[in-house]
Amino acid sequence: MDNPRAIIFMCLAMAGFALEDFIIKIIAEETPVSQVLITIGCLGTVLFSIIALAVKAPIFSADILTFPVVFRSIADLFGALFFVTAIALTPLATASSILQATPLVVTLGAAVFLKERVGWRRWTASLVGFAGVLLILRPGMAGFQPESLFAVLGVLCLSARDLATRVMRAQLSSVTVSIYAFVATTCAGVIALPFTGPFTPLQNVNWFLFACAVLIGCFAYFTLISATRIGDASVVSPFRYSRLIFALVLAMVFLGERPDSTTFIGAAIILISGIYIFWRERVLDRKTG
Repeated sequence: MDNPRAIIFMCLAMAGFALEDFIIKIIAEETPVSQVLITIGCLGTVLFSIIALAVKAPIFSADILTFPVVFRSIADLFGALFFVTAIALTPLATASSILQATPLVVTLGAAVFLKERVGWRRWTASLVGFAGVLLILRPGMAGFQPESLFAVLGVLCLSARDLATRVMRAQLSSVTVSIYAFVATTCAGVIALPFTGPFTPLQNVNWFLFACAVLIGCFAYFTLISATRIGDASVVSPFRYSRLIFALVLAMVFLGERPDSTTFIGAAIILISGIYIFWRERVLDRKTG
């Protein structure tokens, strides 16, 4: 294992995903969410189909029709719909902070639905992390933004997607799965059509931004895969949280966002809880290894 290089790849991946979210935030200021989802979904489908042909990965496979893959695609669809809506309607710093709760939900979901053994320490860490989410949301308080609930719904759907990924057949190519993830994103845009405004004409700069979002997302995806393949998961996984750092920098420097101290405290609680869970899993793996 090459953990130092894997950590670099993981940080590059998280920087890429944060930059992709930042670009989507800029695009969504003048473009309806439905148009954003459909455009990115179509461009991503074409790009990954080309990649599939290049690496000889199947575009169509019988495994696509299995329950885990179908469920994953549906969860991906609504995850994209809710999270892109959250990016469009709420500060990027808020949406990105709430997104970091995904590993906590996956941990609890694995215990409830996949019957994985989760001890009281990880249960407690997850609950503490959810307290951090509540600090960011502030339900019932003056600073509460109802639109931020879209980010919470996005976390639930993306967690369901990750749980479905765990039980998918290993022989199914990641590139093939990615094609259908972007197909799901396109479908999410179609579902959003009745709830958003009419499409806006896209100028050259808009097409450039869309292309950048898809290419950067593709780069982030492949560096993420590289990180998980050449490094120990228990070592590199905590660096997933670097995405929040990159997102906060982009939001504060380029969007002029100024998250308050409560948001920072909530984000810190989520980060610490998630890192503790990864550390605890590593300890348990050593004991059973």
